[in-house]
Amino acid sequence: MSKDNIPNPKKNRLNPMWIYLSVVAVIAFVYFTGDNTLKDPSKISTSAFNEFLEKGLISKVIINNTEAEVYLNDQALKDKYFAKVAKDVFGNPNKGPHFFLDDIGNDELFQKKIEAALAEKKIKDFNFVPKSNLIDIFTMLLPVIIIIAFWIFMMRRMSGGGAGGGGQIFNIGKSKAKLFDEKTDIKTTFKDVAGLEGAKEEIQEIVDFLKNPERYTNLGGKIPKGALLVGPPGTGKTLLAKAVAGEAKVPFFSLSGSDFVEMFVGVGASRVRDLFKQAKEKSPAIIFIDEIDAVGRARGKNNFSGGNDERENTLNQLLTEMDGFGTNSNVIVLAATNRSDVLDKALMRAGRFDRQIFVDLPDIRERKEIFEVHLAPLKKVENLDTDFLAKQTPGFSGADIANVCNEAALIAARKNKAAVDKQDFLDAVDRIVGGLEKKNKIITADEKKAIAIHEAGHATVSWMLEHAAPLVKVTIVPRGQSLGAAWYLPEERQIVRPDQMLDEMCATMGGRAAEHVTFGRISTGALSDLEKVTKQARAMVTIYGLNNKIGNVTYYDSSGQNEYNFSKPYSEETAKVIDQEISILIESQYQRAIQLLEDNKDKLNQLADILIDKEVIFKDDLEHIFGRRPFDKNLQEETAL
Repeated sequence: MSKDNIPNPKKNRLNPMWIYLSVVAVIAFVYFTGDNTLKDPSKISTSAFNEFLEKGLISKVIINNTEAEVYLNDQALKDKYFAKVAKDVFGNPNKGPHFFLDDIGNDELFQKKIEAALAEKKIKDFNFVPKSNLIDIFTMLLPVIIIIAFWIFMMRRMSGGGAGGGGQIFNIGKSKAKLFDEKTDIKTTFKDVAGLEGAKEEIQEIVDFLKNPERYTNLGGKIPKGALLVGPPGTGKTLLAKAVAGEAKVPFFSLSGSDFVEMFVGVGASRVRDLFKQAKEKSPAIIFIDEIDAVGRARGKNNFSGGNDERENTLNQLLTEMDGFGTNSNVIVLAATNRSDVLDKALMRAGRFDRQIFVDLPDIRERKEIFEVHLAPLKKVENLDTDFLAKQTPGFSGADIANVCNEAALIAARKNKAAVDKQDFLDAVDRIVGGLEKKNKIITADEKKAIAIHEAGHATVSWMLEHAAPLVKVTIVPRGQSLGAAWYLPEERQIVRPDQMLDEMCATMGGRAAEHVTFGRISTGALSDLEKVTKQARAMVTIYGLNNKIGNVTYYDSSGQNEYNFSKPYSEETAKVIDQEISILIESQYQRAIQLLEDNKDKLNQLADILIDKEVIFKDDLEHIFGRRPFDKNLQEETAL
């Protein structure tokens, strides 16, 4: 069967709104067009009834309490006088009653009158029937029924209207977790996760626990309750959790920390209970809570919240479920966050999240593996150098690399290429890091020269310093919010020394220093540079203890609790010293950059002229002007030989 012939269940599904409208329409029709349609114009007086009775025009009389229903005989219905009541509102013969007598007066006298007419054969039949009050009762209850129906409809809309009955007001406390079946839904394994070797090795134990729990429990060991994946955004925490479920081949419940949050009190705790109940029924199973900091933030740290905070109630229930009296050891909780510093200590203790697995940014070898995964579906040129691509993307996460590959394919398609080549990837990196080129931006000649001098200053100073990152290229074509940009290839270091940080700060101040050396005045173009060096200098003084005057003291709080305090962890006098030392650090590197540029002013202007002419310069242009860097490792190896 083709896809076109497969019936779509969504198209045939009846919208509940139409049912509600139909019911209201029927009720309104009955209310407004019920028996009143014939009753009101057909009322007769007692004298008219007596006249009809004497003439023998009445066939039957039915007495309902104080009201009488009058049925005419066939002879009377043929008379033009009764033409209005001979047919009903639809034009069909009216079977009666044809007239109504509202007040019959004395019951006994009226009955004797009817019995006398029956004896004289002026009527054929009469009867007593108690009047039903159902219509009147229904008419009274109609507004209440409509209000209740409307209230139920609105509550369904407010609660989300999710599939599987989750949108019902009575099911609002049910868990919103999505269940992935191990046989059909979960296809991800560790082979699909490039890099993350350390994290995969550490989390492999959890897979073994789920596959063979008896292997560990027979020795008296306990299966861990949970593992917390911690790391920067885009490093593959969620992908790693899916791979664990795929490897272990167990049911996988996935949801976000914000899914526990609802406008109704007590819903979060109820959803936690329902989630663990479902997981225990399908154990062994995995519960994965993404962005757990939405519900697991430390309790009692927010000075503006009350004691009965809904989020805290949800967290308390989560703590109980993870390590309470009724826990099931065959349910493992995986959670991911990039804000582990704000999580509650009770959540982090042993017995709840037994393991913290740090998922770091990939190194150059892992970036190569990630590139190979994302390059597989692309039509690329042969012999594409993935080592080069990995070197050009320092600090990129797995999500960033996926974005680079996708952007490169879009750029190649925009240029009508048959395959994605090396230049497309370089353009993609520039697009992601710097933003879109704006060649049509109006820039005056003076501004263009100032931008060229600024960027040439960065390139010159970084070329002269040993620990500054080597240049890749410089451009004065506006990108994003910047008027110019310089790309460097930083060395991937595990630790950073003070001389390395100072060289980086000096290179950053090279742009403003070049403006001062060339024009004798400065501009606002160094805003991002000043922000960068200020952060670096503050980190040296207050975090890393690299300042002689402050000493080996750090004011960094790894728990993240300082953000809730309004006071600083140091005195006002210390704050003044910190500000002074930060200023001294920045100014000393600024003066150092000025001195370097004064000594190489001719080369600076020569580089700026090339930049104005070509709008972009590369490493080869700097080597042509300055010669090869004396700190270049390749040059040192050649000299040694």
